Amino acid sequence: MSDQISGVPEQLEPLVARLLAPNPSPFTSTGTQVHLVGTSDVAVIDPGPDTPDHIAAIVRAIAGRPVRAIMITHTHRDHSPGSRPLAAATGAPIVGCALLALDDDGIRSDASFDRDYAADRILADGEAVTGDGWTLTALATPGHTSNHLAFALPESRALFSGDHVMGWSTSIVSPPDGDMAAYMASLEKLLPRDDRIYYPAHGDPVTNPQRLVRGMLGHRKQREGQILRLLRVQPATIATMVERMYVGIDPRLFPAAERSVLAHLIDLAQRGEVFIEGELWSAKA
Repeated sequence: MSDQISGVPEQLEPLVARLLAPNPSPFTSTGTQVHLVGTSDVAVIDPGPDTPDHIAAIVRAIAGRPVRAIMITHTHRDHSPGSRPLAAATGAPIVGCALLALDDDGIRSDASFDRDYAADRILADGEAVTGDGWTLTALATPGHTSNHLAFALPESRALFSGDHVMGWSTSIVSPPDGDMAAYMASLEKLLPRDDRIYYPAHGDPVTNPQRLVRGMLGHRKQREGQILRLLRVQPATIATMVERMYVGIDPRLFPAAERSVLAHLIDLAQRGEVFIEGELWSAKA
């Protein structure tokens, strides 16, 4: 991990700079990476949290240039809340992912969603925002959230992958909005692309993206295999499975691990591989 300082812009390539938000945590690595795309005019991708010093640092990095769009990959609170004060400061439109309708009664982790997000323009898969010498094309990558987008920069074969693919950690998939089947399909969608580099919202750039994506697919399939092997021995609760599968991880990450295991179980249940009775999950014979 590079030795970044929050609020200090770093030029990654001629069209891309990044700025680290001051929100490190076990779930965000060193913090949210805010990306600025363009030279004479810019787009700002995932402005991060709504804190005055952080928004002021983004405005300084923009340095008076026109902002064509404030672009949002998804509506978790470490990504989108800064869009509103930044739009007020620059006059730029908020563009990107759709809003989420979080109105079901299931078990969920709503605390991480930005319920106040509002977009001036919602991008569908393949739609683009353009500036002077740059294009950002939306790539629908649901799974981490149902509304997740990545943004491709064809001028330099870069992909801003949000939380879908990160070099420092695998993405959390938390039902009911997070969907493991959709997440796996979104990973598969990346494999035939010719992206040179990924710029994730957390962690350092990914310089061998196809290899990483193949590894992530393999990792998830291994987790699925672990679950099936455990349940073929005896029925188990999700908490028991996590204790046996995630040996040695930071206990603060156990709740997130439980959500990912639940996502796998829902996917397996939809495929007829497992079923639940009370709190105990079992493998089909």
